[in-house]
Amino acid sequence: MALEAIQTRRIYSQIADQLCDLIRRGDYPPGSFLPSERELAAALEVSRSSVREALIALEVLGLVDVRVGAGVEVLRLPEDANSRDVMRQVMRMSQPEPDPELPVTLDLSVEIPPFALLQARRLVEPETAALAAANASPEQITRLRAAFDRNVRDNREGSHTNPGDRQFHINIAQASGNPAYEMLITLLLGHRYGTMFKHLQRLYTPDDMPFRSEQEHWEVLKAIMARDPGAARSRMAYHLDAVIAIFARE
Repeated sequence: MALEAIQTRRIYSQIADQLCDLIRRGDYPPGSFLPSERELAAALEVSRSSVREALIALEVLGLVDVRVGAGVEVLRLPEDANSRDVMRQVMRMSQPEPDPELPVTLDLSVEIPPFALLQARRLVEPETAALAAANASPEQITRLRAAFDRNVRDNREGSHTNPGDRQFHINIAQASGNPAYEMLITLLLGHRYGTMFKHLQRLYTPDDMPFRSEQEHWEVLKAIMARDPGAARSRMAYHLDAVIAIFARE
């Protein structure tokens, strides 16, 4: 298997480009299976999360079928024999769209790779929760509780877009008193996730994840209502670590 070690940025796109080349030249014809995530990560000297994002990008394009626990089957050859920019093709197909259920007007021009989005949230949101515990007004606490209640209703109704979940996180950022944090979280969560994230959710979300997440949200909310920044920070970190672990699991 002739693969090149990945050296620069936009890692998942480079991996996808290389896999496209291998499929195009017949190394992995339709009906065959690609090497496992572990094997690809070792050959490319990258993380498994980057490999997973690349495979999901190829699934978005209809080139492969990702079967959790059973492998990745090649479905067809790339249509454009001259195109090697998978990321550009994915972006054309999966521009995030404004969510009418959320009062947000920001326009994202590119899709954020799923693990990059989660890692950014993990960096920012624990401190945002701590600031919310210290700074939230009574009105903001009320809005936080309303967003949590919406999250609970969404879960009971089997929502696939989960606006209450995302509104809960946005309201925490708004309650932090830091406009930079508010801007970042609104940017990351103010639109429906793009196609890659939706595929990741469809493939790797266990049935009990919404309710586990709901309980973790409740622990964050309790810490904020108790005006305990340290607890709010640790509860939010625990929540996001759990989400990342679920989506990165083998």
